[in-house]
Amino acid sequence: MVSKRRLRGTEPLGYIKPVGLPDCPLCGRPMVAGRSVDEHHLVPKSQGGKTKSLVHRICHRKIHANFSEKELATSFSSWEALQRHPDIAAFVQWLANKPPTFYDNSRQPAQRR
Repeated sequence: MVSKRRLRGTEPLGYIKPVGLPDCPLCGRPMVAGRSVDEHHLVPKSQGGKTKSLVHRICHRKIHANFSEKELATSFSSWEALQRHPDIAAFVQWLANKPPTFYDNSRQPAQRR
């Protein structure tokens, strides 16, 4: 079945933020359970990290497209450090008016180009 595409940046009438999921720690937008949410280790598991956080899939992909695991472990092991990076700040600003389930498949990580 084919459904009509909703305009980007608009929420359906009667939209209510789901209870139980926090806002994304990178972009601050609400998260909706499902395919648009991933788990992210601030310090990668390969570098000894254990704790993980829920984050939008598009935000998660942007983090890993910009930084190596070594960089994440040494310089960007907090949400504040990630948000201060100019590329991430520009990305968060661009993403601000997108709906919570927005995901752009057109971008590829830098290593796979």
